[in-house]
Amino acid sequence: MVCALGAAVCFGTATVLQAVATRSASTGGGGEAALLLRALRQWRYLAGLALDGLGFLLQIAALRSIPIYAVAAALASSLAVTGVVAARLLQVRLSGTEWGAVGVVCAGLAMLGLASGAEGDREGSTALKYAMLAIAVVVLLLGLFGGRWSGRGRALVLGLGAGFGFGVVEVSVRLIDSLAPSELLTNPATYALLLGGGAAFLLLTSALQRGSVTTATAGMVIGETIGPAAVGVVWLGDRTREGLAWLAVLGFVVAVAGALALARFGEAPAPVAAEEAEEPAV
Repeated sequence: MVCALGAAVCFGTATVLQAVATRSASTGGGGEAALLLRALRQWRYLAGLALDGLGFLLQIAALRSIPIYAVAAALASSLAVTGVVAARLLQVRLSGTEWGAVGVVCAGLAMLGLASGAEGDREGSTALKYAMLAIAVVVLLLGLFGGRWSGRGRALVLGLGAGFGFGVVEVSVRLIDSLAPSELLTNPATYALLLGGGAAFLLLTSALQRGSVTTATAGMVIGETIGPAAVGVVWLGDRTREGLAWLAVLGFVVAVAGALALARFGEAPAPVAAEEAEEPAV
């Protein structure tokens, strides 16, 4: 659980840095790939990627030790981290209700920590591995073409797509049994992890710059928590401590609900606004 919370801190801080960078890279033509290439020239985006890499390593360690539902809820709490970091670094004010939501997230995670057992001992079937690969391909196609859509539902679609991509990563980590190169190259879950993660970053970059980021972030939280948690319980044997299933369910719901209340922090202020906030009043 410590690793899962460490991953949430890394991801939450990275979101602030990447949101500022994508706003700086928003000028110019091209599609989603061009936007991503411009963002990669921003030092804040690169720093965010470094934190994402560290967070991913911590996430792998967590997924190897505790159930997916506990890790998923912990990762959703990264929005609470984003809110706190934005308040400290970018002069974004949290209302009393939002500070309360941060407390709710912490309470939900505490309940999960008390109730969650060890990770499930079932091996994922070949069909499940190919299912993850198929979902990853769909998410990748959505990442390549979804940004061209228009309409009020685009932000939700982009957010859900990013969440499904991150969810594929969570499940795929559990489906990789050996790190031997020969087995990695023949395991469909390896390709699902790479495609799902890459597509999720593409969609998230687009969501941070286009449309209602609050809606997109809420969709991402839903996509990366509910599905993977269900897969862990139904197909991989994730369980709770004896007699504490109710506490795990309650903690999961509370943590995710608190994260959704903080969804607006998927969008950090534009860099210009942040710089102006640092200038002394004349």
